Amino acid sequence: MRLPRTLYSRFTLWIAALLMVLVGAITWVTERREVNTIYAETTNKGVLIAKNLIDHNLRYLLLYDYDGIQTGIREQLDDKLLYVVFYDRFATPIAYNGEIAQLNAVYCCSRLQGNARLDAVAAAAKDVVLEGRRRPVLEIEIPIAIRGSTDRWGSVKVGLSLAEMRADVRRTRLVLILLGCVGFLFGLAGATVLARRISRPIEKLVEGTVRISQGHFDRRIEIASEDEIGNLARSFNDMTARLLDTREKMEDAHRKLVQAEKLASIGRLAATIAHEIRNPLTSVKLNIQKIAEDGRLAPPETEHLAISQEGIAQIEKFIKELLNYTRVADLHPERFPVSLILDEAVKLLDDAFREKRVALERRMGEGLPEIRVDGDKMRQVFLNVLRNALEAVSPGGRIKVTAVRGEGAAAGKVRLRVSDNGCGIPEKDWENIFEPFYTTKSSGIGLGLAVSRRIVEQHKGAIRVIRKRGPGTTFEILIPVEEAL
Repeated sequence: MRLPRTLYSRFTLWIAALLMVLVGAITWVTERREVNTIYAETTNKGVLIAKNLIDHNLRYLLLYDYDGIQTGIREQLDDKLLYVVFYDRFATPIAYNGEIAQLNAVYCCSRLQGNARLDAVAAAAKDVVLEGRRRPVLEIEIPIAIRGSTDRWGSVKVGLSLAEMRADVRRTRLVLILLGCVGFLFGLAGATVLARRISRPIEKLVEGTVRISQGHFDRRIEIASEDEIGNLARSFNDMTARLLDTREKMEDAHRKLVQAEKLASIGRLAATIAHEIRNPLTSVKLNIQKIAEDGRLAPPETEHLAISQEGIAQIEKFIKELLNYTRVADLHPERFPVSLILDEAVKLLDDAFREKRVALERRMGEGLPEIRVDGDKMRQVFLNVLRNALEAVSPGGRIKVTAVRGEGAAAGKVRLRVSDNGCGIPEKDWENIFEPFYTTKSSGIGLGLAVSRRIVEQHKGAIRVIRKRGPGTTFEILIPVEEAL
């Protein structure tokens, strides 16, 4: 037979087995005590009946009137008292009820010998055949003593029917068995509940361990108990929290390593571009400028030269932005109010806001602390994010800027959000837009947000796109208030 393998099944099985043994032992011991108590009560009853017979027939015994004794015996017989035998001091039967004269084993044999004490009681259960049927009998014999005399004058034996006693024993056994079964069922139900209370948290721990092995480190186990299981669950939750934090740090370190490798590759590419393109491009630019300054050119030719100069300017701008992105500049942190840096960035875009008729709404939280940042670098971040929002909204659109003190996980930081009601960015592109050269616009080279994230991360902060209600996009920038840069 194969035993159950789960903790719940094994616990329930063992508790059931222990309950069965315990209830069985208690029932057996109780049954023995009850049977002995009933037997003792019946014995005491027989002794009292025998003493009553002695008292009732004592005068006949003193006068040796055995017929009188026998008449008294017949008056005492009933369904419970089956037979009576009087013996003299020599253990010879002297009076009895007539129908037992044929029962030699009952009639002839006294259980008390001549040297028996006056307070002796001889009792034994046996089966006798009376009136053609076997009857269970408790046979009791006591000495006949006369007050003031130390001699034994004889003895009296009575036979009590055990039918009632055995019926009481059967009822007692039945009640005890029923109580045992009820106790076993209640105990089994309690054991099942207890097993569930013990095994369920362990099952949750096993499930959580499996989920962690699958990489789901955000799994938490809700166990409110204050026992060892609760302590184990809290330790498990602490472990998963540390694992999740470690994984996030590893992912961040890996991302930064990949970013550094990309930056190094782009740096090498930028150096090659600067060497191979910039010098010949400068010569082309100078020659075009000289030709454009010649007043003998026709207007169409001058227009073509102007278009060429614009193309050269775009190439130079691309090379400059590329070199700026790959160059890791040192920070010069100072204390600045957030509103001051934001105002400077907005001023650079005033003309663009007016031209596009875009409404700018600013909400600065009360008691905003100053931040310790490189003012020029952080102004560049705000400028890049605002410029992206401005390009995303339609004429007559709206941009909202809020700055508040961070709470919860963002405690000790200033939380700045820039929201617009423009075309929005697909959620699948939220992380990609911070990658170099990734852009969703027809113009631009995709370095603005990449530069912004690098600057924010240099300040030990974070920048991301968050979900918002309605159309548009919301950028969130977290900047530490106090940070060793």
